[in-house]
Amino acid sequence: MKSTILVMSVLVVLSLVLTSCSTEETQTQIAGAFIGGTQGIVAEFEPFGVEEEGVSAIFDTETFLVEVTLRNKGEYEIQPGDIIVKLLGPSQSEFGGIADWELQNSGIIERISELVTSGGEETISFADNAQYEGDVNGLLDREWFANVEYKYNTFLVVPEVCLKEDLTDERVCDVKEDKHYSSSGGPITVTSVTEDTAGKGIIALKIKIKNAGIGKVTMPTEEFSSRKNTLSFSLDDPAWECKSGGKINEARLVDGEAEILCKLLEPLSEGTLETKKVKLTMDYKYRDIIQETLRIKESAE
Repeated sequence: MKSTILVMSVLVVLSLVLTSCSTEETQTQIAGAFIGGTQGIVAEFEPFGVEEEGVSAIFDTETFLVEVTLRNKGEYEIQPGDIIVKLLGPSQSEFGGIADWELQNSGIIERISELVTSGGEETISFADNAQYEGDVNGLLDREWFANVEYKYNTFLVVPEVCLKEDLTDERVCDVKEDKHYSSSGGPITVTSVTEDTAGKGIIALKIKIKNAGIGKVTMPTEEFSSRKNTLSFSLDDPAWECKSGGKINEARLVDGEAEILCKLLEPLSEGTLETKKVKLTMDYKYRDIIQETLRIKESAE
């Protein structure tokens, strides 16, 4: 009997600990405005041929398809031309039947939503009769890559920012605390939002963001650089000014992370006591690369 009681006591304590940890991890990220997630555009090659031992295989006398399917797994609607896919890897002189090695999406690719739970997709076709034009002795493997660059937005909603001029007033809301927020699905995501003060009557929001994927990020109008990982952002309320690293509306990710500081431009008027929703939009280009093996087998004479 004593053993049974001891085991039950341990299970109760463990349950309380796990519940506490789960609550702590999710206390600021709330549902409502967005579904959330850390993916944007997910790309993959369609099979080149018949799969053999996990590799697409064809004979050297066969033609094959070269297609890349793009799926929107985030919460930003892709417009025509927002995605550029460039084939890399094999020498272009080795393969015939591929007119263009760089193409863009032609249609709108819907975001994930309650109605479109899997997100929209589009398949880009580079060739329907590509063929290897070299000699094959036995078999030959060729690694195909596709560089995928796309424009994307991540949205942050903080539903209740506390605008309180007198911090000694305990009514309505609290200023100095972590805030509940909702972040839309995308490779650039929000990890925390904290409200604080930056002077008498000046409210501040500290927003931490990170690159949740393995790709590169850059400003919407800039080219990708190995030295920079930057993005732009803007708040929907002109009463605030937002900076990161001293730059207005521009953040540079260091080790994949950055902090955005938004402050009221003017002190709150005396007696102000209210809550207000704010929305931050992060605007950027993202670059990923995918890889697939094509095995070319010598045909029997």
